[in-house]
Amino acid sequence: MKSFLKNYGILCFLVLVKFGLQYIVVNPAYELHRDEFLHLDQAQHLAAGFQSVPPLSSWISVIINLLGGDIFWVRFFPALFGALTIVLAWLIVEKAGGGIHAKILTATSLIFSTLVRINILYQPNSLDILAWTIIYYCFIGYVQSGKGKWLITAGLIAGIGMLNKYNIVFLFAGLIPALLLTKHRVVFSKRSLYLALAIFIAIITPNLVWQIANNYPVLHHMKKLEESQLIHINRVDFILDQLKFFAGSLVVILFALVAFVRYKPFAELRFIGIAYVFTLTIFCLLRAKSYYAFGLYPVLIALGSVYLESLLFKGWKRYIIYALVLINILSFYPVYNVVVPRETPYQISSHPDKYKALGLLRWEDGKDHQLPQDFADMLGWREMAEKARLAYLSLPENEMDQTLIFTDNYGQVGALNYYNRGKTPAAYSFNTDYIFWIPEMPHIMNIILVGDRPDDRIIKQFESVTQFGKVENQFAREKGTEIWILRHANSSVTRHIYKMRTERIKRFDFY
Repeated sequence: MKSFLKNYGILCFLVLVKFGLQYIVVNPAYELHRDEFLHLDQAQHLAAGFQSVPPLSSWISVIINLLGGDIFWVRFFPALFGALTIVLAWLIVEKAGGGIHAKILTATSLIFSTLVRINILYQPNSLDILAWTIIYYCFIGYVQSGKGKWLITAGLIAGIGMLNKYNIVFLFAGLIPALLLTKHRVVFSKRSLYLALAIFIAIITPNLVWQIANNYPVLHHMKKLEESQLIHINRVDFILDQLKFFAGSLVVILFALVAFVRYKPFAELRFIGIAYVFTLTIFCLLRAKSYYAFGLYPVLIALGSVYLESLLFKGWKRYIIYALVLINILSFYPVYNVVVPRETPYQISSHPDKYKALGLLRWEDGKDHQLPQDFADMLGWREMAEKARLAYLSLPENEMDQTLIFTDNYGQVGALNYYNRGKTPAAYSFNTDYIFWIPEMPHIMNIILVGDRPDDRIIKQFESVTQFGKVENQFAREKGTEIWILRHANSSVTRHIYKMRTERIKRFDFY
């Protein structure tokens, strides 16, 4: 009992450290990220799928909104998923026969790593990493026991993971050939595997039907992503980024890969090392974003820690494990310094060298900017929303119900709907999911436009077009975004807007 309390008491303490860390690494100068606004807005339009992501985030957003919707709760859930990832890695150590030293090394390797950056943002990535870790845990449980319950649980988690982020497909793209290349190929003759597959299919079927009914938006989204972002990704940079993720734990990861070859107790788990190679190779060939592979590492760190503990458990050698824990913590300082938004935008722009050296100033357009892209995407939103609200309130009261608030992109519309909820009508856009949510208004008299200056053809359709303001935050990605008031549209504008919406939907021109 004493040992149990000590074991899980330490785990609870480390989980609390994880939660505390997630809340202190973000400087108050920063707001939410553009993607977070979209996921929060999806709670108002629940469906079996969305153009941009699977539906699970929208269900979590419902809970966040019920809790008040403030930033504390938005950041709570990614922090929770990060903490649960540490718990699962701890349990993997137990499954693999590791002791308390291996558990502490594993936990500190995950806590003091770039995982802290991913767990800041309310995006599907944090839950995706957790799902990968649980599935690996289940397969370890299966190969050790042969019990079908582990496969069934893996099928359940895979289904939930698929409703969170399609990235989980690549876990199985590596895992299936890895199993086929080992003696564990016998799993494909097991009834429980096909029951797990049936559960997986049952869970994802509503989303799959939605994809079919909507002409597979995920494929169009991936094509657009490849054309606009992935084309700028260098495969060498992808590999180098893998080394940066857990800079303080590279020894642990290396020993995990060695253990699959040399450590007899891990002969049963060799398929995990093979799966790592397959999945990483696929990501590299497809020019995937480097963080897509993050889910591979918690299990490797857990197993590497177990192997190191087995080598160092006697005499003075055990102090090497303490040294590795210390290295994890000390190596986190440069991570803390640059990969999380700890410094203000002014501090970063005044001393950009350390960010530039790590390639953090390079955005998805392949160019260097003042701030890391994720940081710039966390600025200027409140200012934009407030100016749009004031523009709307400047209209005569009898014209407000005939006014459409419209933006150029999903970040703008999401920010307006987050900060102005209950203060103005919802905003809309032709971008991503918002194009499907535009209400059918019998007559659009005015438009509050957030974005670029409207072209002359549009201006001619209104009696007056006035620039009300613009985003002035010099560090925001949306710097210079303008707020326009377009008043008294001619009779063709309403018809033209809905016709344009229909045509763009048909062309998938909303990404």
